[in-house]
Amino acid sequence: MPRQFDVIIVGAGIAGASAAYELAKTRRVLVLERESHPGYHSSGRSAAMYVGSYGNKAIRGLSLASRPFLESPPAGFAEAPLMRPRGVLYIGGTNDEATLAAFHAEVAPSCPSMRVVGIDACMKRVPSLKPDSICGGVYDPDSFDLDADLLLQGFVRGARQAGARFVLDSEIQTIRTEGQAWEVVANNTAYAAPILVNAGGAWADEFAAQAGVRPVGLVPKRRTAVLFAAPDGVSVDTWPAVMDIHERFYFKPDAGHILASPADETPSAPMDAYPEDLDAAIAVDRVQRVAGFPVRRLQASWAGLRSFVADKTLVIGFAPDAPGFFWLAGQGGYGIQTAPTAARTARALIDGSGLPADVAALGVRARDLSPARPALSQ
Repeated sequence: MPRQFDVIIVGAGIAGASAAYELAKTRRVLVLERESHPGYHSSGRSAAMYVGSYGNKAIRGLSLASRPFLESPPAGFAEAPLMRPRGVLYIGGTNDEATLAAFHAEVAPSCPSMRVVGIDACMKRVPSLKPDSICGGVYDPDSFDLDADLLLQGFVRGARQAGARFVLDSEIQTIRTEGQAWEVVANNTAYAAPILVNAGGAWADEFAAQAGVRPVGLVPKRRTAVLFAAPDGVSVDTWPAVMDIHERFYFKPDAGHILASPADETPSAPMDAYPEDLDAAIAVDRVQRVAGFPVRRLQASWAGLRSFVADKTLVIGFAPDAPGFFWLAGQGGYGIQTAPTAARTARALIDGSGLPADVAALGVRARDLSPARPALSQ
């Protein structure tokens, strides 16, 4: 006889853990995770920033609605602040004035503190920039460093306190429907629930196929990061993060060092991602084109998979072809900063109450997130 739950969640990354945190408030929740600890893959390899101006309109809405939670989480959620002020400076190359202006015009209505800045203002914030390599930038002061591990652990701990059960090292063997329930067998143990939440990250499409559900066209893409020393005698702690307006690279201070990425998006099979030497070298080259960083050696490099669907928007909603099968996937590079609201949205849609009012007020529509939206048609 299968062990009975109200909801089974597959995946204990930031998506699955946050969903468990919300759903366990009113339901019996089981979380199945194939790895030995939550957040092993992409959630544990994030650049860990909150940037409300990042992404398309729907992503920005989910991010902005998450900010109150991240700034002031519930009592006991975390033993330290989740966010610290950082700011982000989007920079443009020598001919990018129009691109910067268009970006500001699009995003400023929802991020009113953003402003266009000239070369001198860019140099004041990041003195190592090369003035002849940029035309100026757009500065967003309302961006923050985000403690991704503290956030993940807060969700896991809160979910467990509410009664959610996490089963780790749990390899799913079979999935089938039995009457009105989904039955999942993992490590020779059967579990059943009327609602099955697919929070499988890079494996979400594979899991859907295993369940006989139409995939949404999820493509895992490798993203590389490197860490190197800051210039001798230069304190970088107060610098903002710096992002190329075309998203070809970014860099940011990280505990007195510089974390950089070539912003690569290399399609990959779902896997435990590792950095390629070429991508690490490209990261250094692109950063050195705009900033005077003498990089003598890399102190570390790593890679993670960011999983996107065609329109680069999260997929949150019930599958149109499988009653009770709920998608919570396609977080791309936005999963950490949207997690609180994505989880609340998932709970609301599972409850049948529609989008949370604050999310709808920010211009996000349920059809923007739905797995049945036209952009995901196969």
